[in-house]
Amino acid sequence: MRFHCSGPNRREFIKFGSVGLAAAGLGGVSPQMLKAGTEPSDSTNDPAVIFIWLPGGPPHQDTFDMKPDAPVEYRGEFNPIRTNVPGIDICEHMPKLARVADKFSIIRSIAHNFADHGGGHKKFLTGRDPLQPTGFVNDYPMVGSMAAKLLGQKTPGLPAYVAGVDGGRGNIDTFSFGSAYLGQSTHPFVLQGDPSDPKFDVKNLAPLPGTEDKLADRLSLLNHFDPPLKTDNSGIAAGIDENRIRALEMLTTDKARRAFELSKELPSLRDKYGDHRYGQRCIMARRLVEAGVPWVTMVLENATPRGKDMIEDGTYNWDSHAVNCHIFKDTKHKLGFFDQAISALIADLYDRGLDKRVMLVVTGEFGRTPKVEQAKNRPGRDHWPLAMSILVSGGGVQHGQIIGSTTAKAEVPKDRHMSPNHLWATVFDHLKLDYKNTSFLDGTGRPMPMLTDGEPIPELV
Repeated sequence: MRFHCSGPNRREFIKFGSVGLAAAGLGGVSPQMLKAGTEPSDSTNDPAVIFIWLPGGPPHQDTFDMKPDAPVEYRGEFNPIRTNVPGIDICEHMPKLARVADKFSIIRSIAHNFADHGGGHKKFLTGRDPLQPTGFVNDYPMVGSMAAKLLGQKTPGLPAYVAGVDGGRGNIDTFSFGSAYLGQSTHPFVLQGDPSDPKFDVKNLAPLPGTEDKLADRLSLLNHFDPPLKTDNSGIAAGIDENRIRALEMLTTDKARRAFELSKELPSLRDKYGDHRYGQRCIMARRLVEAGVPWVTMVLENATPRGKDMIEDGTYNWDSHAVNCHIFKDTKHKLGFFDQAISALIADLYDRGLDKRVMLVVTGEFGRTPKVEQAKNRPGRDHWPLAMSILVSGGGVQHGQIIGSTTAKAEVPKDRHMSPNHLWATVFDHLKLDYKNTSFLDGTGRPMPMLTDGEPIPELV
């Protein structure tokens, strides 16, 4: 990974910065938000979240909610194996996760009603019914943006919110990561590319070589010709100013460069995570929360190792229709990388004592149809938002448990029927956010609550 030399010091940045801290304003924020506090601190003891997003929707009945006694057209080709927790079985292609099952919980009874990818992304990631059941542009803020708005920049020089994605997948609307009326300042700092590639480069963390001495003069000119912008209800103006401040702070400290530098990790630990994009994104997530980033999203899609071709009958993400792939060949392939990366991340969080302050959440937008479909002479499963499985680890709670259940064919929740908002209430509670009494102002100035419903899951608080 390549980094460049540092630029002016913090005193020079503050002296010549294009906007004062007051210019960031509190546009679009209700008075209750002040309870959370927005003053940056250098603490790395605050709660944090690692959110692993599996777009396309992994098959719950072929991973964490297997039904070996169901008819063959429902149960699929995989077999369950025992874990280190009596009574908890998972897919045979996740043996490493089976050995750390005492360190995670599986939620089996969260469901919603939006079967399109766009609608499913928006519903799951915002906690609200989208105005349109298709498309990926958010009507309401993604949960990571809500958390970033309240938590602010906890550690100087580091973003409040980071997202890692494949190359070419960094548009804010690709996965419904948009912040809607919260504005651009709550968008994630996006890492595009394969962090397992030796040429992987985190861009824009230092001035270009040879421009360091000119930065202060350029900031002074910018302040003269482009003064601080007035806030508006859309949050766009405040977002631009806040983004300038944060970008310049990242340029003028080396905190971010150190946090993103995977070469600082022991080669043996990187090997444990796996020399592939799943593994190296997961170790990057651990580095970032350890350094002080409060919310890190890592998107795990294409599992093809660098330099390799996609497997025959495989597909890019977890969208395992029969027209896209052979679900059992593709899922078995992906689970090899997934099992290594997620089990290593869980073990690493516990080994480092981060399990109490970091909560790990692993999920897609929905599950897959209980009955296996056939097309192109191969099996697959369609979209199914009525049942799904979610892995949660850390957060300072006792794990090794199953929360909720589905019916005999993994069709719908059998007990403990919950919505995505129960998950987000749990996550916000872990982050110590007063989500029940916090509202944001939308583009028309109306107060919008963080969540419209949902209570923390008792076993996870």
